Amino acid sequence: MTKSNQPELSRVIDANLNRLREGIRVVEDIERYIFNNKELSSKLKELRHKVKTDNLEELLDSRDSQNDVLRPSMNDELKRKDLKSIIIANYKRAQESSRVLEELFKLSSIQNSELFKNIRYELYTLEKSVLKLSTT
Repeated sequence: MTKSNQPELSRVIDANLNRLREGIRVVEDIERYIFNNKELSSKLKELRHKVKTDNLEELLDSRDSQNDVLRPSMNDELKRKDLKSIIIANYKRAQESSRVLEELFKLSSIQNSELFKNIRYELYTLEKSVLKLSTT
């Protein structure tokens, strides 16, 4: 990363770390408190705890949520049909965020890039197992 785009890249990384943790947490809490699925909620919790980087202060300095141009919710984000649609939306949110992080960290840390790639693939696997359970 170059110094000139560091604050903007840090802002993207911060937003996607938050989005990734939030997406995982929604599914984790549904599995834990609604379905009482200890195994899956434990896997999701372990995965969520892997979502971190060492430069928290830099990321917080770059955060500008008040001026986020897409801060207001879009109409389709305000409607969910059922728990399954919430689970799907949050798996997708987490997968997309992990992909953004994987790509951006290719500029500075192959280790972090691989971490977020592995998280993304684990999310694919967990999503499949959850959705197969809900259709049986």
